[in-house]
Amino acid sequence: MSKGRILVVEDDFDISNMLRIYFTGQGYDVQVAPRGGDALTLTRKQLPQLIVLDIMLPDMDGYAVCRELRQTTRTSHIPIIFLTQRDERSDRIAGLELGADDYITKPFDIEELKLRVRNAIDRVDREKSMDPRSNLPSSRLIEEQLRELMRTTDTWYYMDIKINHFDAFQEVYGVLASTEVLRFVALLMGEVVDEFGTPDDFIGHAGNDNFVIITYSSRASTLKERLIERFNDDVKQHYTFIDRERGHIVMENGETKPLMTLSIGMVSNATQRFADIREITELAAEARRRPTSDSVEPIETSW
Repeated sequence: MSKGRILVVEDDFDISNMLRIYFTGQGYDVQVAPRGGDALTLTRKQLPQLIVLDIMLPDMDGYAVCRELRQTTRTSHIPIIFLTQRDERSDRIAGLELGADDYITKPFDIEELKLRVRNAIDRVDREKSMDPRSNLPSSRLIEEQLRELMRTTDTWYYMDIKINHFDAFQEVYGVLASTEVLRFVALLMGEVVDEFGTPDDFIGHAGNDNFVIITYSSRASTLKERLIERFNDDVKQHYTFIDRERGHIVMENGETKPLMTLSIGMVSNATQRFADIREITELAAEARRRPTSDSVEPIETSW
């Protein structure tokens, strides 16, 4: 199994190719972006667990890339290691002030960079801030976002998302196949949020078959409907042709289970008030378990 996904942002082909080959050999999945704009696009499509970021890039400097990543809710938690030829104290401070996690100067010792990469990823794992299967923020960061909802006066929509029949799929197809489904869901949610959401929106992996989206978009209902529609269509690619054709899977004991679908419960401060974060999550879960509705229905709650 992969040790994690690394994004290398470097316009020097020799350096980026060397890093790609080396870290792939160390068991990481490695993507390369030669330009800052490419890095932002790749990050939105699929969150890496760490970014190695050169400061001198052809279209925008690494500081601007770091600033954009830190100011965007969905990417603000990703560890960043600056990689540069500059060795001035002021340059190092500038990068760290923007939120970079570490800094290494060219020419660098590849073993030292390996340790810095490993330590940064391990630190995130220890803090339990990202789910290693989906590379999405998990429990601690989700709770932080929920607490922010209680403070803000902006209109927000909180979605509790569940993959129905995921456990049955995992039992029949195995852990590796089910992990691919989780990664597919993470990628799909990112695409739909990019289409209908805002830069401040948050996507999290609450655990196993459960995800959350917090959006500040006025098109939240459209986002919800589009996500369900695309999942229910595209998830079929994870089944065999036979299972797709018959519309169910057969368990070891002969019992049949439906193909996976997505259900979403949504609540909003536009229609109701909440006493605490637990009330937000419980009412969203309750809404998910109810029959599908196209709108966010007001629910009387204590203030």
